[in-house]
Amino acid sequence: FEKAGIIKSNIPVVIGEFQKEVFPVFEKIVKEKNAPLFLASENYDSNFQTDLKGTYQQNNLKTVVKTIEVLNDKGVLILEENLKKGLLNVKKNTGLLGRWQILNQQPKVLCDTGHNKEGLTYVLKQLHQEKFNKLHVVFGVVKDKDLKEILPMFPKSATYYFCKPDIPRGLEAKILQQQSIQFGLKGKVYNSVQEAYKNALKTANKEDLIFIGGSTFVVAEVL
Repeated sequence: FEKAGIIKSNIPVVIGEFQKEVFPVFEKIVKEKNAPLFLASENYDSNFQTDLKGTYQQNNLKTVVKTIEVLNDKGVLILEENLKKGLLNVKKNTGLLGRWQILNQQPKVLCDTGHNKEGLTYVLKQLHQEKFNKLHVVFGVVKDKDLKEILPMFPKSATYYFCKPDIPRGLEAKILQQQSIQFGLKGKVYNSVQEAYKNALKTANKEDLIFIGGSTFVVAEVL
């Protein structure tokens, strides 16, 4: 309902992802405001690619393409060749970092800023598709994170390097460790994100995989 507050009278609305629980809210508001509604996943042309590597980017890609399509219909001309070029140069043009970004090989190091249940669902699913011997997770969160919601999603077989992002909102690593133990996630506590990362690099073998995540702020400290 709060997201729908941005909807303006007679202005087209593009919904990126259909969710049956919330879609009726958008339908109700657009009807009240006489705003044309478009769903990005409908009639999608899959000939577009992006330099952002997370599988979840496919949803974002559909949203971009549909939005450009609607803009073109409204007279804002953006050529398809420019759209394709832009999508292949997102990182260069925007400076976007930390979205399924590879930082090292042997051991392979991946980081992603996904931090809520929805984002982590995509990230962890893609993580399971990676080939590795052992998984190491540099893990930190902020205080208002619903740990009971996200901790069950993480693999119990991994070794965890608990840390606190260096911001006032950061959750103490010791508290994160204690909460994680309840869900079968085990590892040591470190004084900083960098210390956790360095120990993961020191411990991991060449065939292992290191994943850095849990919070945008944790990823930022590594980058």
